[in-house]
Amino acid sequence: MSWLLAFLGFAALIMFHEAGHFAAAKAVGMRVERFSLFFGPMLVKWRRGDTVYGIGPIPLGGYVKITGMNPREELPPEVAARGYFRQPVWKRIVVIAAGPAVNLVIAFVLLWGIFGLHGSYNANSSVDQVAAGAPATGKLRHGDKVVAVDGRRGSFDSLRNEINTHRCTGPQAGGCRAATPAIVTVQRGGEELTFAIRPRYDAQQGRMLLGFTRGSTLHRYTGLSGARESVSTMWQISSKTVSTVVGVFFSSKDRKQVNSVVGAYETTRQSFQLNTATALFVLAVISLSLAIINLFPFLPLDGGHIFWALAEKVRGRAIPFSVMERASAVGIALVLFIFVIGFSNDISRLNGQGFGVR
Repeated sequence: MSWLLAFLGFAALIMFHEAGHFAAAKAVGMRVERFSLFFGPMLVKWRRGDTVYGIGPIPLGGYVKITGMNPREELPPEVAARGYFRQPVWKRIVVIAAGPAVNLVIAFVLLWGIFGLHGSYNANSSVDQVAAGAPATGKLRHGDKVVAVDGRRGSFDSLRNEINTHRCTGPQAGGCRAATPAIVTVQRGGEELTFAIRPRYDAQQGRMLLGFTRGSTLHRYTGLSGARESVSTMWQISSKTVSTVVGVFFSSKDRKQVNSVVGAYETTRQSFQLNTATALFVLAVISLSLAIINLFPFLPLDGGHIFWALAEKVRGRAIPFSVMERASAVGIALVLFIFVIGFSNDISRLNGQGFGVR
């Protein structure tokens, strides 16, 4: 069932994105030739008015074909006036921006619904679970509140950083124990207790750890506060998405964080096995990421079309199509580069440590 739900979730995101382009094109008077869910030759199709609707065999996307997207295309006189490049710049921008805009709205609605109906769990400074065989085993317990490390008090992140100041006797290798113990103070049952715990180095996270997961508190939101939290969450995700995509070209660490559609699909599938709220949150993140990535200013992404439309407006006349073709070749190469990295990462995760959903 999780496979089907993940598939339907992805199909819905694609359909609504393309429907945004479609509806905007129809609204401003452009001629839409085709509206297809998925790629490839249409397995099922039907015509209504000027438009052929259908479903393709490859569930990796979808498309809307608008008449006159290629300025060199020769159009019959009866449809030429409704061609894409015959329209003013503002109409073209509205049509192209409509797809990402729909994804943004979907992400906002899903997050608002989750925060309003389900609430969100905010991490706190308490101990949730102690891993078996971890340095903290036998000392820290569920419900303990960590208040100080090495005599220093502060936020959980500052205490975590203090734990990370401890070093192994030799090289920082996976599984090595700190040469000196961290003095950890916790609140338990109304009193403060202190333990000396030697942290262990985790190579995957690249830091010294005690081996426990943080507790969390369920917070429920009213309508307005839920909307504010949704916008705040979207901003955080957008910033992370942009920095990761840009970092792909400069940072090996960022390259390891990239997923392709394979990873996004598998993450969605696994989240449906956990609970509905988690699955909807993942779909919201994917929808938002699709919007942000599509707005990057290089062809063939939506942002590339918007960029060149604005360039035409600033220039005062049409951009030579040969220039746009060269820009498109560079853009396609960049998209393929990111896809190959993401796909390679997904294959490694499928055969290795997984996607970290559970």
